[in-house]
Amino acid sequence: MKTERIIIEDTENPEAELLIKPADIIRKGGLVAFPTETVYGLGGNALNEEAAGKIYAAKGRPSDNPLIAHIGDFDDLPPLVSAIPEAGKKLMKAFWPGPLTLIFPKSGLVPYGTTGGLDTVAVRMPVDPVARALIRLAGVPVAAPSANTSGRPSPTTADHVWQDMNGKIDMIVDGGAVGIGVESTIIDVSGDGPVILRPGAITQEMASAVLGIEVPLDPAIVSGPLKADVRPKAPGMKYKHYAPKAELTLVEGDAEAVIETINRLAEEKLTQGLRVGIICTEETKEAYHAGVVRSMGIRTREETIAHNLYGVLREFDDLEADVIFSESFSRNHLGQAIMNRLTKAAGYHVIKV
Repeated sequence: MKTERIIIEDTENPEAELLIKPADIIRKGGLVAFPTETVYGLGGNALNEEAAGKIYAAKGRPSDNPLIAHIGDFDDLPPLVSAIPEAGKKLMKAFWPGPLTLIFPKSGLVPYGTTGGLDTVAVRMPVDPVARALIRLAGVPVAAPSANTSGRPSPTTADHVWQDMNGKIDMIVDGGAVGIGVESTIIDVSGDGPVILRPGAITQEMASAVLGIEVPLDPAIVSGPLKADVRPKAPGMKYKHYAPKAELTLVEGDAEAVIETINRLAEEKLTQGLRVGIICTEETKEAYHAGVVRSMGIRTREETIAHNLYGVLREFDDLEADVIFSESFSRNHLGQAIMNRLTKAAGYHVIKV
């Protein structure tokens, strides 16, 4: 398959003429990668079970891993769900369009191929102008997991998508680098009470403030991956995700102890002839003296860390690092999402010092 690539110059006011062809591809069952405010998505018709199968095949993604249906307007939601709980209504009013996915009881319109066999459906309304314009033109809800090979760091540029998807999908819509850089928050509102299944830019604190209750994290976020015989309720809960090719280790603790430990471990690996990468921040990058050092941003501005996270992991793939050591971050606010992604990328290999 030849993958076509089109570039959107005006991403705030994308020309409809440029998006007519990718919208038609999606509507007819093909696959198109496109930018959202979180990461690039791999879009297919969410109501077409064959298109869902193509998404799983292109990504190499297990078919029990649910897909998220993206919509362009509030009126697109009711046909996809059998109920909209009050918590869902409040969260939609506060955060849609935006980086929040909500899980509802599904309607009969949504095939099980899209939901990973579940009786619930995950839905999001992106705020990115290119994404919304494309979805509206397609005229169907668009199933769109991250546009990367399953398990690899998610794509935050069209070049990342090209690396993983060239020859596997019909088209890439290049809208430049994304803004946030980590996937949407996922909150399940289909049960007795809302539960966060994946942290993101809509933080636990923000959701709790809107609902007037403490919105808990699903235990799988804290305790580790789901067992093999458990069906995941949302993307990213069961399988290893976001991982670079190198072995990644997180080091968590007091700043001075973390720096000392990473320097020591890096020296040990270098003496073994291995290529070593170190992930840190602007505040600490001068403290490291071994291996290839890359800053993810400014620790006091967590949005910079989130924005650069996947790009740094992919850069170490390009540099063919054998091992990577990373500083850890706060587990509050946006740091909760950052640590969720890094912990999964490391396969839960964390050293506490």
